[in-house]
Amino acid sequence: MELVEKLKDCFDEMLVYKDLKKTNFFSSLSLPAFMRDWLLKKFEDEDGNFNKDELSRFVKKFIPRKDDWNTIKNRIIIEKEKVKFLAKVSINIDIKTGEVSFALPDFGLGFKETIIEPDVWERCKDDLVRGQDIWGMVELGYRAPDDFDFEFEYEKKSSKSRDGKQGKIKLVSFKNFCPYNIDLDEYKEARKEFETSEWLDVVLGAVDYNANGYKSEEEKLTMLTRLLPFVEKRLNLIELAPKGTGKSYLFGNISRFGWLSSGGVMSRAKLFYDQSKRREGLITGSDFVTLDEVQTISFTDTDEMRAALKGYLEQGNFTVGDYKGVADAGMVLCGNIRKEIMDADGYSNMFVELPVVFHESALIERFHGFIKGWNIPRMNDDLKVNGWALNSEYFCSIMHELRSDMSYRAIVDELVIVPDGADTRDTEAVKRIATAYLKLLFPHVQSAKDIKTRDFRRYCLTRAIKMRDTIKYQLGLLDSEYAGKDLPIFDVREVAEE
Repeated sequence: MELVEKLKDCFDEMLVYKDLKKTNFFSSLSLPAFMRDWLLKKFEDEDGNFNKDELSRFVKKFIPRKDDWNTIKNRIIIEKEKVKFLAKVSINIDIKTGEVSFALPDFGLGFKETIIEPDVWERCKDDLVRGQDIWGMVELGYRAPDDFDFEFEYEKKSSKSRDGKQGKIKLVSFKNFCPYNIDLDEYKEARKEFETSEWLDVVLGAVDYNANGYKSEEEKLTMLTRLLPFVEKRLNLIELAPKGTGKSYLFGNISRFGWLSSGGVMSRAKLFYDQSKRREGLITGSDFVTLDEVQTISFTDTDEMRAALKGYLEQGNFTVGDYKGVADAGMVLCGNIRKEIMDADGYSNMFVELPVVFHESALIERFHGFIKGWNIPRMNDDLKVNGWALNSEYFCSIMHELRSDMSYRAIVDELVIVPDGADTRDTEAVKRIATAYLKLLFPHVQSAKDIKTRDFRRYCLTRAIKMRDTIKYQLGLLDSEYAGKDLPIFDVREVAEE
């Protein structure tokens, strides 16, 4: 049975026809992949065709740009309209008053300017409390100041009423962006129908890549290594790669659960916790935070950021002032690497490319593995998906759910033989990466007996060891204390297959 037929048979409604070679139409809309696939699923017929005019009208009406925000506010506040559109929503429940408010971070609408009234909250709360940021179709209206007959008059300089109460934008209704229920068991069962080589191609298609454009399995696997933080909590990676290999696209457009920060200034307040606003940072609301073009990022306080990162990368918690927080986002550093220091074996001093905040061995050691981005081909049209593939939104939702499945780590603990005297950080790094590979490539495995020893060694453990070994070697170049300390030899325990 051909791969496409298997996909249709196993995943049915979770497929969309993607043709990124021809659909420059979507590029002009500047939509992330998960939203594009949502639209394709909504408008495509059974042959993958869609009416561009119809889709364009929907986008214009329901997917506004940031520049449209003043127009939307005019419709809501002045014209007294109720307005619907797709947006990312954050929720805040005030402990002192019990009042519920929301924010639209992409439009700069804050909690102090909004309200969710009790009857609306009762109808929508099950969807709205699922995470810190939830995508969905919002319907907004306006609640005028109490005891104030709201009429737009030029002489009124404030929306405050006589008793000091303010008008607020209110949530009228909310419909979750995800139009289906995520069934992990069905996904795991479906994986059983595919050979490993086929599954690599399925996953590549899910994140918009054409498997036929790669020259080798190694190129495919290196590309898919970027997905490991999507599926494993607090997996910290460093990738250095030539320009044009698609780092920004994969980390910034595929999943609605991650966050990409490109260049600019990064502060402890933005990443961890803002004391002045009493608001948690990016690390608490994301599955992973990627610092892209890391060479161009500057930090407001190097020592402060370094200390915060060391604590978080080690334990998953952080302290800012008297605030103590916990999160499970992975940290990914992505940077371009100069051709003259690229080394297929990773034996040149590469971390000189990183900002000075990362020029400390104690911090670098807390990153679990290294991705050799030079093994990934430069993006070209042949690498763009062209055909039936898994809906990116569905696939990334599955990855998000798999993060909480602890059974895979138990399997890895059973299979991996840890040598005597192995460093704890090395052991944790190897096991964590191997666990992520197991979830990504073999999600159907329920026990150590369900996977062949050679497959686990080849696709999970060996790759994890190589990724950690590069970090280990670079540490030796950065700090003489680590020089000559090789990674211990991990092995696979033989378990009788059923």
